[in-house]
Amino acid sequence: MHRPSPLLSLLTLLTLLTAAPLPAIGYRPLPHLRPNSSDLRFGDSKKYEGSSEFVHLRYHMGPVLTGSITVHTIWYGQWQKSQKKIIREFIGSFSAVNAKHPSVAGWWDTVRLYTDQTGANISRTVRLGEQKNDRFYSHGKSLTRLSIQSVIKSAVTAKTKPLPINPSNGLYLLLTSDDVYVEDFCGQVCGFHYFTFPSIVGYTLPFAWVGNSAKLCPGICAYPFAVPEYMQGLKPLKSPNGDVGVDGMISVIGHEVAELATNPLVNAWYAGQDPVAPVEIADLCEGIYGTGGGGSYMGQLLNGKDGATYNMNGIRRRYLVQWLWNHVVSYCTGPNALDQ
Repeated sequence: MHRPSPLLSLLTLLTLLTAAPLPAIGYRPLPHLRPNSSDLRFGDSKKYEGSSEFVHLRYHMGPVLTGSITVHTIWYGQWQKSQKKIIREFIGSFSAVNAKHPSVAGWWDTVRLYTDQTGANISRTVRLGEQKNDRFYSHGKSLTRLSIQSVIKSAVTAKTKPLPINPSNGLYLLLTSDDVYVEDFCGQVCGFHYFTFPSIVGYTLPFAWVGNSAKLCPGICAYPFAVPEYMQGLKPLKSPNGDVGVDGMISVIGHEVAELATNPLVNAWYAGQDPVAPVEIADLCEGIYGTGGGGSYMGQLLNGKDGATYNMNGIRRRYLVQWLWNHVVSYCTGPNALDQ
């Protein structure tokens, strides 16, 4: 279950700001804060990672991203060129159909199974759009969920090289550096998605925030490349790109972009009766990265000759990305499944 806090006061504030009821906020909860649907066992079949007869992911008639998707990125704080390159190449890998199997593009194929009310599938094409640097922390080093929207406003209204306004097929990805704290970061969330309010930004734009946890909480948001202090004796896995914070961000970015594509205005694909706390296609597979995954086990992963752990290939790099819920067969799937 999603448990944003303090929810009631936030709902009240947002309602006053927008003069409209608040639908839902797509927070990414930490794995240890809520039960994983995969704790249920369904025999010995490897096809049932995360499967449950009690999961009812339904379409609520809202729009999904069927046109070519453009991800506009805001780099908030101090970022190294090498860090930006890892993330840019990950986003560019969504449509890289010639990447080595198992691929990020194969992972995106699960997202493409979702359709709108006309039967049109989510777009195969995901490209990196314009980028905006906010290296001087225009809104400080401690952000609230609402001030995040102000950062986006600054990016789309900047006097020089503003980000383009694309409400229909644009996604706005705010990435904060490892010295920036965001409300509820590390304690409840590693990233979240929602849409901007016209009363703040001037437009309704689907967006996501993901933070670099390298300094604040790598054992929580960069797991398994770092481990929490309470897990004494457990050694972290080697990250595939040599940057624990950024490699930890990759799966969170994938999580949020997949949910933005299938539920951009929080009224399309989700499970549960309460749209204020939707369970979306990535939430259902939290913590599952390979065949057999569930509970505290991540599943069968791949090990490179250099000792790094990953589960899929991008254009030129390797990544560890969580699986997604396949509503056609009602279980979590990924390109590295052993039974495909």
